[in-house]
Amino acid sequence: MSRIAFIGAGSFGFTRTVLKDLLTYPLLQDSEIVLMDIHEGRLEMARRCCERIIQAGGYNKATLKCTMDRREALRGADAVLVTILCGDTKVWQHDILIPKKYGVDINVGDTRGPAGVFRALRTIPTMLDICKDMEELCPDAVMLNYTNPMAMLCHAMQRRSFINTTGLCHSVQGTAMMLAKWVKVPYEELDYTCAGINHLSWYLELKHKNKDIYPKLRKAVSSKADIYNEEQVRNEMFLALGYYVTESSGHNSEYNWWFRKRPDLIEKYCTHGTGWNPGEYAYILNCYRAREKTWKQEFEDWVNNPDWNDPKKGRQMAQGERHEYASAIINAYLGGEMFRFNGNVSNQGIIDNLPEGACVEVPILASRRKLQAFRVGKLPMSVLPLTHLSAVNEMLAVEGALSGNAELVFQAIVNDPLTAAVLSLEEIRSMVKEMFAKNKKFLPQFDSFKF
Repeated sequence: MSRIAFIGAGSFGFTRTVLKDLLTYPLLQDSEIVLMDIHEGRLEMARRCCERIIQAGGYNKATLKCTMDRREALRGADAVLVTILCGDTKVWQHDILIPKKYGVDINVGDTRGPAGVFRALRTIPTMLDICKDMEELCPDAVMLNYTNPMAMLCHAMQRRSFINTTGLCHSVQGTAMMLAKWVKVPYEELDYTCAGINHLSWYLELKHKNKDIYPKLRKAVSSKADIYNEEQVRNEMFLALGYYVTESSGHNSEYNWWFRKRPDLIEKYCTHGTGWNPGEYAYILNCYRAREKTWKQEFEDWVNNPDWNDPKKGRQMAQGERHEYASAIINAYLGGEMFRFNGNVSNQGIIDNLPEGACVEVPILASRRKLQAFRVGKLPMSVLPLTHLSAVNEMLAVEGALSGNAELVFQAIVNDPLTAAVLSLEEIRSMVKEMFAKNKKFLPQFDSFKF
């Protein structure tokens, strides 16, 4: 019997999706599922969801346990999934609003740049605490991290802990599905090699039946308005750089120099064809505020859905929800069939022209008690400047977080492409000082914010 722990199980959309998939694997059907969250109400919600899934699917051998004690959840675990958020919107809204005041217009703010860096500073200590507990209580377990900012959190853990850790993001398989649809190729027949860093990974090869489909994709993006307008930022980047990037236009508009440095550019590229409508403030901030008011009703609607009365429907839904790769990885890690995916690992001779030790997102093969990254070689020169700079900035920010050195954090934000395109060095210094001041009680690892 395997023991699988969900840390941050109150993220019920994720928890329910992964559990439905996990229990379709014969190897995992007698698992002990342990749900852990610090929010009692959300934990109870997750418990009811998971009980409903087990009942509807007829998974009588599975057992369920709930706890608010992280160490109890981790004790003896074989696999650990982490989906946490350190602080609510009252805390992290300032990651977006302070830069906005200075003219840095952030849309999502959970990956890199000023907002991503401060989210990392608040979250890294908790992630390292989880690793420390795992080293004691389940040292052979695999940790699958879904928490953002993905690269900085994974980099910190991979520097400080021996736990077998990788980070998972939907963007690689999600974008591949989108591109397959655009070029009218069945997704299951699409072959690709994708590598870089989280949210800035690039499809180095994109083939169908061993034929390069990049020419077909370029023609579709260039000539079909509906395709171009669906992802304006990413399509502009593809037409300029020659390779398609993984994460959505809403995210990628924040990561570079080109699209968000002036109001007219935001209106042209970042308002209508990104999937993230920024509005007056960041789209994602408004979404979270709204979700805080509606999540209880959404849960009740879901758990009381009459379709759950039919176990066959439960199984059919589970089989069709394999957009999340966690279950296939856990199945492979615990002795099932091997599984290839893209994950976030330390760059130990994997990508030659990114910094050694940086967190890179590359193809990985999961097998029994092992995650083995594939060597990629060099990234193309056209995508290297932006990717390399972002990787270095992430390493600077993590070093600042681990050492309590605010100067390194400042330097990471100084070199952020969007920030540097908008602000002077003096203005960046003032902005970062204000962000530190707002986060003072959440960042005890920093003795001083003077820099």
